[in-house]
Amino acid sequence: MNVSAILIVVMAVLAACGVYAMLERSLTRVLIGFLLLGNALNLLLLVVMGAPGTSAFFDPEDPGDPAEMSDPLPQALTLTAIVITFAVSAFLLALIYRSWQLGQQDTVHDDEEDLRLRERGEAEDDVLDDDADLSADEATTDFVDVDTSPIVIPVPGSREPEVGDRDRGRRPNPDGGER
Repeated sequence: MNVSAILIVVMAVLAACGVYAMLERSLTRVLIGFLLLGNALNLLLLVVMGAPGTSAFFDPEDPGDPAEMSDPLPQALTLTAIVITFAVSAFLLALIYRSWQLGQQDTVHDDEEDLRLRERGEAEDDVLDDDADLSADEATTDFVDVDTSPIVIPVPGSREPEVGDRDRGRRPNPDGGER
């Protein structure tokens, strides 16, 4: 096996272990999984970089062969990934410390309110499924047995509509009469 094949295998194992550890309820294991996944990403960027060559920053008087230069983008992405992994790890450590301070444990449990909301959501889904079996002859509006009339835009200089006009389905006419 060559070097890049070994790096790919190590990267795949680190990524698999990291994902497995992140699926646990313990915040410490989530942190370990995140660190493993971050290292797998860094190895991926090293593999993508290709064979090592001369540095990307070279002397302008002796430029060398551009085909033998290393790609600087994966190097910059690796540095960025290291910084982001460090910041998120510090945040997770603060969460773990606060969780330990409050409850003497770092395991995340289901909240009682979350369980109630989940049960209510399942009950509402059942009701919505029952309502979806409407036949075609039933009303498809929310305004069943309500007399609706068109929207009237008042015209300047016209009389205001009276309560009886709406009940009879009439609209005021701008010149004073009814339509």
